[in-house]
Amino acid sequence: MTRLISICLAATLGMAGIAQADVAAGTYTVEGTNLDGSSYGGTATITLSSDTTCHIHWSTGSESDGICMLYGNAFAAGYVFKGGGVGLVVYQVMEDGSLEGAWTIDGQSGSGTEILTPE
Repeated sequence: MTRLISICLAATLGMAGIAQADVAAGTYTVEGTNLDGSSYGGTATITLSSDTTCHIHWSTGSESDGICMLYGNAFAAGYVFKGGGVGLVVYQVMEDGSLEGAWTIDGQSGSGTEILTPE
């Protein structure tokens, strides 16, 4: 019975489709919290690189670059800090075009938060 419910749920989710949100290329104001809870700010620039991917560059007192993609109303990026360190951020695309999310760095405990607001 559990297997049947799982199959039905998977089929239903597959047919439901995913509502596509919009993320604009351009510059965003960054407001965030670090892993230790301290705050930071700066800018992020999103540049389209294909019809399904983009590049993102953060300048927040340190520099980092990543590849990003939009899937439904989720926007995710894998990134590398200048000088090393790999991270992951996942945002929810909001109705006003802002991105609200959480991020982490490989090998470190906890997560930070971040909001990108279109300029």
